[in-house]
Amino acid sequence: MTSVSIPFILDTDTAQDDCVAILVGLLDETADLRAITMVAGNVGFDSQVANAWMTLNVADRLGTVPIFLGSRRPLVREWVSAENVHGDGGGGLGIDDAGLEPEAEHAVDAMVRLCAESPGEISIVAIGPLTNIALAVIKDPAFAANVKSLYVMGGSNNARGNITAAAEFNFYVDPDAAKVVFGAGFDITVVPWAPLTLEDAVLDRDGIARLAAVGTPLAKFVVRVCEATLAFDESVGIAGSTHPDSLTAAVLLHPELVLESSRYAVDVEADSELTRGYSAMSWGVHGLPANATVIERVDGAGFFRLLGDLLATETVPPRPFSPPL
Repeated sequence: MTSVSIPFILDTDTAQDDCVAILVGLLDETADLRAITMVAGNVGFDSQVANAWMTLNVADRLGTVPIFLGSRRPLVREWVSAENVHGDGGGGLGIDDAGLEPEAEHAVDAMVRLCAESPGEISIVAIGPLTNIALAVIKDPAFAANVKSLYVMGGSNNARGNITAAAEFNFYVDPDAAKVVFGAGFDITVVPWAPLTLEDAVLDRDGIARLAAVGTPLAKFVVRVCEATLAFDESVGIAGSTHPDSLTAAVLLHPELVLESSRYAVDVEADSELTRGYSAMSWGVHGLPANATVIERVDGAGFFRLLGDLLATETVPPRPFSPPL
């Protein structure tokens, strides 16, 4: 067993790979998952919460990690859904959620409190729109300094988007929040959609078949929740299921997975509708001070080996799934 323990909060819009990211936080021996905070993003907010409960259930961890509900809409804009990509985000699965209740404290207040109680010790992995993080910055001027590190799944490194030609979904949904966060002084690491996800975090059908063959409830759950997104990805020319969210959690816990990274000056377009959510990443030749480390290449094979090992863990979900796994 490792003696390393990495405390972090997972800020999520739970659908598909967000479920896998939660499992990384629950199952990896280096992880100390202090809280799950919910932000409006991929699918309907209540569906996101249900998907988080299902994920805790399949890992037999109900009641061990608190869930805090955060912002149900972006800072100043209407919410944009990705339900065309993810369906309900949980593969059509459900459990009896009787007695399952989130914490009464708002997610933003919880983030501020937890990081103030342990300044410089807790990291945040933000795998949805950055609304909650921006609101915490606005609420508490000391918040950014109290956070050890902020790992952000978002943007593209001067490359294509996945919701428009210019923008990745998380930054597109709340570009105003992203702009606040990148100007707040966090120690930020960015896991971009392109090219990183498209080159290093795609699990093709052969890989999914190998995962299905593992046969554990965890593996069956992940295959099921990824089905809708796999079909969508293939329809737009991506050769498999994409896993940027779980990768973001994994590189916090296992920095050895990072093969190349550089410091960049990152800003996000919040004014133009044509390029809304575009992440401009300056690589050091434009006289701009760097504010983030952008990961450029990871050990994709090592990452998927890690996922396979975690999902081979045998669990007994306390609440049955409908339909059965």
